[in-house]
Amino acid sequence: MAIHITGDDTADDILTSSPFALLVGMMLDQQYPMEHAFRGPAKVADRFGSFDPHRIAAADPEEFAALCAVTPAIHRFPGSMAARLQELARIVVDQYDGHTERLWTEAADGKDLGRRIQALPGFGAQKAKIFVALLAKQLDVRPQGWEAVAGDYALEGYRSVADVVDPGSLQKVRDFKKEKKAAAKAQAS
Repeated sequence: MAIHITGDDTADDILTSSPFALLVGMMLDQQYPMEHAFRGPAKVADRFGSFDPHRIAAADPEEFAALCAVTPAIHRFPGSMAARLQELARIVVDQYDGHTERLWTEAADGKDLGRRIQALPGFGAQKAKIFVALLAKQLDVRPQGWEAVAGDYALEGYRSVADVVDPGSLQKVRDFKKEKKAAAKAQAS
């Protein structure tokens, strides 16, 4: 299944063809518009000539950070995200022999998948839930119990990047998030 998150065919192609790129896009999705976060891997691939986790893990940290900061940067905090991306690449290389998909293909069940994802740099509990939902909804990766791990993100609707498949669904996710923020703000008042 092809991924359509960014609105940019080249960026979406790398997300579709590279499990590592999809994982990195999710890692970058914080304090930054989601479609821009998921364009980060394509920016790195274009500038670095590769998006192979082995090469990224082995890259000189200063040179890699500079590459990530070139305008348009991979994130609003390019230096810290470049370091986190390299750390993530090292984990994928060391624990999964560079095969990111082993993170989910070898998970015993949904709970194990959630635990594996949450152990990664930049993945807290909520982001792990969203990524489990993204894997299930967009890649049909559905280990037993994934719905319980993903929580409300497993439901039908437009709650997160897991539900983005085109510009219309991206707008619906944005609207949902805006409504949730407004409701939380009203409740706090």
